[in-house]
Amino acid sequence: MFDSYRNSSLSKMNKNKNSNTTHIFKSIQNIVLILVSLCSVSVSSSTLRRPPPLPILPFPSSTQLQWQLTSMALFFHFGPNTFTDSEWGSGKADPNVFNPTQLNASQWVHVAKEAGFDRVILTAKHHDGFCLWPSEYTDYSVRSSGWRNGSGDVVAELAMAAREAGVGLGLYLSPWDRHESCYGKTLEYNEHYLGQLSELLTRYGDIKEVWLDGAKGEGEKDMEYFFDSWFCFIHQLQPGAVIFSDAGPDTRWIGDEAGVAGSTCWSLFNRSSAKIGDTDPGYSQRGDPRGQDWVPAECDVSIRPGWFWHASEAPKSALQLLDIYYKSVGRNCLLLLNVPPNSSGLISAEDKQVLQEFSELRRSIFSHNLAESALVTASCTRGDVGGNQFDPHNVLEEGIYTYWGPEENQSDWALFLYLEESVSFNVLQVQEPIHMGQRIVAFHLDILNEEGEWKKVINGTTVGYQRLLLFPTVKSKQLRFVVDKSRADPLISYLGIFIDQFSIRNMSNTSSHTYVNNSQILHQSLYNHSQISSI
Repeated sequence: MFDSYRNSSLSKMNKNKNSNTTHIFKSIQNIVLILVSLCSVSVSSSTLRRPPPLPILPFPSSTQLQWQLTSMALFFHFGPNTFTDSEWGSGKADPNVFNPTQLNASQWVHVAKEAGFDRVILTAKHHDGFCLWPSEYTDYSVRSSGWRNGSGDVVAELAMAAREAGVGLGLYLSPWDRHESCYGKTLEYNEHYLGQLSELLTRYGDIKEVWLDGAKGEGEKDMEYFFDSWFCFIHQLQPGAVIFSDAGPDTRWIGDEAGVAGSTCWSLFNRSSAKIGDTDPGYSQRGDPRGQDWVPAECDVSIRPGWFWHASEAPKSALQLLDIYYKSVGRNCLLLLNVPPNSSGLISAEDKQVLQEFSELRRSIFSHNLAESALVTASCTRGDVGGNQFDPHNVLEEGIYTYWGPEENQSDWALFLYLEESVSFNVLQVQEPIHMGQRIVAFHLDILNEEGEWKKVINGTTVGYQRLLLFPTVKSKQLRFVVDKSRADPLISYLGIFIDQFSIRNMSNTSSHTYVNNSQILHQSLYNHSQISSI
């Protein structure tokens, strides 16, 4: 009996011992798990990404951003003026004068796309009131002409061609109408205008831009336009469209018809300080660093002396277009280049040739960033950890969505580029991530000379989406880009240096005017582009 009791007691003791051991093991296991968990939290906390800096107001809407990324658009001025050798039609020309027997909208779009233009805009109605679509609100349209037996529709043909080519479509509908008898009767004409807008914005698919202005000849009827109602109506029917006018709301006129922006050009603007048809050109050219609205500028210019095609006129040269490019796209603007179809309904051969040469010039200059393999460092970097999202090397990646950002509360903002060997260059390209707001007020570029001293090459003011600066050729393997003043911590999305063998800067002229030497093109062989030799 005693042995049985002892065996039973020993068995219970062993069970209790095993139970205690298991309990202790589980406790230790739990402690280890807790420690591992705490370590994991610590590690994960140390590897969390540093958030981007706050954007600064104002900054672009989605549609404004997409508009800015296109950089260039072609304008097609076309209508009865093309056949009457006039610029401002009277509104009394016989509709039958409009007869483009070879009209081919696909050719227009192909010319635009081949030359690097991502958008086309058509004068659906110019000041003469003639409509290039069969509007039900007027007797003065393609329906009244003999072209295609009155069944033609230029807007429809261009819309289809643009859609098939992946090119954006914009339409110009002139507020000034010299044909309609209701013009001058405020309520009646505003209803008429909205009726025509409705046709254009509901029949032809996606419209990327609606273009209107305040142009009107002296001595014409007084007319109040209900612009605010028009703008709301456009955004309701085409929410993806930007609206152009002298004063926005989405993009503004630069203030001249030469395609030239101010050397300082802000996308910031005060719409309350501008009036359609009566805006200070200087204010439009510069923008406003204290502006409360984001209204980037569009630079319109014609490839010919006139806006409509005239047999007696010849196009500008490719070198002239390159100069305009520097002063529009290179100054934070979109270039809207008018290339008018001729009376046959085609883009003229001489205009096509110039556009091809212009495209080749840009490709020759900007296809290769001479700093693309450089080592890039910065005075400071946000987060200051190698490989982070604000790394200085981001400035060599094309596009605005990657960028260098400095650490907060700093006053020295500089990027240093170390090249493998010395290179000659005379063009600087700078871009800001404009979805974060326009920041840079002033900057300059230095090179390290042979004496080991920093030498200033060029000063600049605003950057925005893109800044291009042309200067006398320099040579170096070390560069320093310095932001001298900024509205907030500066952000740089792209830096590029290039060699332009085609533009010559007059060294005795301290202005930023660019001069060109046509003979230099003929003998230029650096890029071996035979297309250019025909200029």
